[in-house]
Amino acid sequence: MSEKYIRGIQQVGIGVRNVHESWKWYRGAFGVDIRIFEEEATANLMLPYTGGKPQRRHAALALNMQGGGGFEIWNYTQRIPQPPLTPLLLGDLGIFSVKIKSLDVTAAYNFHKSKGYKISSLNTSPNGTLNYFLQDPYGNYFEVVACQSYFMEENKPTGGVYGVTIGVSDIEKALPLYTNILAYNQVAYDRTGVFTDLEDVAGGKSEFRRILLNHSDPKMGSFSKLLGPTQIELIQVLNRSPKKIFENRYWGDLGFIHLCFDVSGMHSLREECHSMGYPFTVDSIASHDQAGFDMGEAAGHFSYIADPDGTLIEFVETLKVPIFKRFGIYLNLKKRHHLNSLPDFIVKALRFNRFKETNE
Repeated sequence: MSEKYIRGIQQVGIGVRNVHESWKWYRGAFGVDIRIFEEEATANLMLPYTGGKPQRRHAALALNMQGGGGFEIWNYTQRIPQPPLTPLLLGDLGIFSVKIKSLDVTAAYNFHKSKGYKISSLNTSPNGTLNYFLQDPYGNYFEVVACQSYFMEENKPTGGVYGVTIGVSDIEKALPLYTNILAYNQVAYDRTGVFTDLEDVAGGKSEFRRILLNHSDPKMGSFSKLLGPTQIELIQVLNRSPKKIFENRYWGDLGFIHLCFDVSGMHSLREECHSMGYPFTVDSIASHDQAGFDMGEAAGHFSYIADPDGTLIEFVETLKVPIFKRFGIYLNLKKRHHLNSLPDFIVKALRFNRFKETNE
């Protein structure tokens, strides 16, 4: 049984009404044009979060070769995905915004502003780095933040996912999960007050406690160089009662549906999560054979837990990934040591899976 290891943020799930329409916008805004997989299938294992019934869905996983986690863009195909019951406010419980990495935040800001996107002013976060927020056409918030870790230079204003901001009801109660199980063991800042960089965000003029978590170890594993370092910000609103972002809705409905980590040692991780009071609520290994759960163009083991406020966290142990998809060439990761990074030339071969606009 291999030791559990968190290798980075693989992706953030985004529930949308139309995969192709939304993905086109995300390609233009954030350069996520590398298609790892795209398929229509039935989500058979998510019954605790889909009304107790299997649900048909269409999903695509897209990455940016400059580095960072990807977007799993997801929509129901046989039911109408539902919006939040009330407009979301910063501090509501769940994933409120996704952090996007950029080598040059000012240049990214000018690019996004030139596109006419709904965008905040350029600000400074509590750790002194530039940041700003923008909204996609569907009301989801993204925060562009400074990060000097890139995998490939592709002349894009941003990389991929650098982290998330998660609303919690009690930071102290939430911390053990994020610092111990997920290994975000460094506090970049822990501040309480009213913050100027949040003023343009819905609900952002409230009083908050916010804590930014980093990890001290440089991540290792097959795609660790591509995924890069990450961070999680926990935010607790202090002068109003927050609502659950997915209250009375299904996983897969509109918005940020989960935070997914690339991991190794799923069996050890299951034991650790159970011992700390976060048992797997979904477990593909328990539902399928040991060969792994086939996702069409990729395969692996996956599981879910929920944080104290119900925010869904996914773990994926990847076993197969397409490299030269058009030639039917896939990379089998089963026999690789879980802490060995793939050679750069193999990871860079993912660029041959780039989605071309002429495909539309």
